[in-house]
Amino acid sequence: MSKIKDTSKLCVHTITTKPWGLEEALDNYCKNGVAGISVWQNAIDKMGAKKAGKLIKSYPIEVVSYVRGGFFPATSKKKRQQAIDHNKQLLEEAAAINAPLLVLVVGSSPEQSLEKSRKQIQEGIESILPFAQSVGVKLAIEPLHPMYAHSRSAVNTLKQANDMAESINEEFVGAVIDVYHVWWEEGLKKEIARCGKNGNLFAYHICDFKAPLEDFLNDRGLMGEGCIDLKSIRKWVEKAGFKGFHEVEIFSHRYWEMNQHQFLNKIIKSYKEFS
Repeated sequence: MSKIKDTSKLCVHTITTKPWGLEEALDNYCKNGVAGISVWQNAIDKMGAKKAGKLIKSYPIEVVSYVRGGFFPATSKKKRQQAIDHNKQLLEEAAAINAPLLVLVVGSSPEQSLEKSRKQIQEGIESILPFAQSVGVKLAIEPLHPMYAHSRSAVNTLKQANDMAESINEEFVGAVIDVYHVWWEEGLKKEIARCGKNGNLFAYHICDFKAPLEDFLNDRGLMGEGCIDLKSIRKWVEKAGFKGFHEVEIFSHRYWEMNQHQFLNKIIKSYKEFS
């Protein structure tokens, strides 16, 4: 598949350049032709959502998503309700920064079965759905690699995310394809096509999976550094009808410690060459 020629579909998550505050990220993304930004909650904590929304609006950049809601399962009914209330707050914040999408890292509880956690996840999404519709922010279920099944996500395949989105059957609920989490999945091409056919393909996140990992969470690779067949997955995503941004989401102590200007240059170069 041919190389990407420009950055018109490139989005960077603020967590990727974690040492930068929101304004510094906006300055540097825009100076370097990054067309989209996905905002993590920690990036707006100090200034608040309304002020952050005004700041972002002053830049020639598109808000792609707000990250991250979810974490619905718990053995305590009180904690499940707290999660629902918190997600409603996040939806208000997403609307305030003009984000069309709230990414859901849905959660899991090691104190109960995965099946029970999945049931509570669907119940949680259905509980916040009317509020999401009222503020105009869609909900995107992000399946996470099985190594996170104990506490971060009981939804571990795109198939499971598709099943859940189709069961809820509302246009405001769909799925995220994050290559780090689903590159290994049997039948991935089929599930991506299914996701697109049903209008449930809401977001596409890219990075690479290094081997061996030094840290399960914070050692993601730049595109081209690992074993993911990124070009094939992009082809499947585009064939499924996805025309949105390619969102670079990298958690990496190694990259957070380096000069972030140099890192951003590496992101752009690897995006064009390997994605």
